[in-house]
Amino acid sequence: MANKPIHPWPLRLMHALNALAIIMMIGSGWQIYDSSPLFTFTFPATITIGQWLGAAIAWHLACMWLLVLNGLCYVGWSLASGHWRKFLPLTPRLVWQDLNAALRFRLPHETGVYNAVQRLLYVGVLLAGLVLVISGLGIWKPVQLWFLCDLCGGFVVARSVHFFAMSAVVLFLVVHLALVIAVPKVLPPMIFGGRAP
Repeated sequence: MANKPIHPWPLRLMHALNALAIIMMIGSGWQIYDSSPLFTFTFPATITIGQWLGAAIAWHLACMWLLVLNGLCYVGWSLASGHWRKFLPLTPRLVWQDLNAALRFRLPHETGVYNAVQRLLYVGVLLAGLVLVISGLGIWKPVQLWFLCDLCGGFVVARSVHFFAMSAVVLFLVVHLALVIAVPKVLPPMIFGGRAP
């Protein structure tokens, strides 16, 4: 009997759809931000998507639904398959131990197993995604979904909450890609499935 894949096909498909949706949402979100900046900077047009506000909003909303539907599929699949167990246990002590080992380049990498730092980062980005959805819906429909705006502290504060949650996702992506570059053997299984030893 063949070994189970490290990353089953539903996980690989959802990962690819998330990557596409998140990149599109970040790029279009930066174009939306540039139309009414919160801070004293704007993003270069070369890294934004949409070229003007209306197009950026259209891209943002289209990819938002892809991300939300894909996220719901991920939650359902994760619960049904037991994939959620890969994120446990998660304690401050385990995170500290694995972080110390990683900083000393002594953290072993087991194929298909998340260390405590990875588990913390994955749970953190999922929570940032939830904050993005709540604040984004509140910003999108502040009258109809006023309770989401209120939950974020009002419309103006919700924009800041949305921006900083997006920044957390971008930071996660930078760390995620840096780790893939540092440990390139993890990439083929995410594309082709791989086989657990």
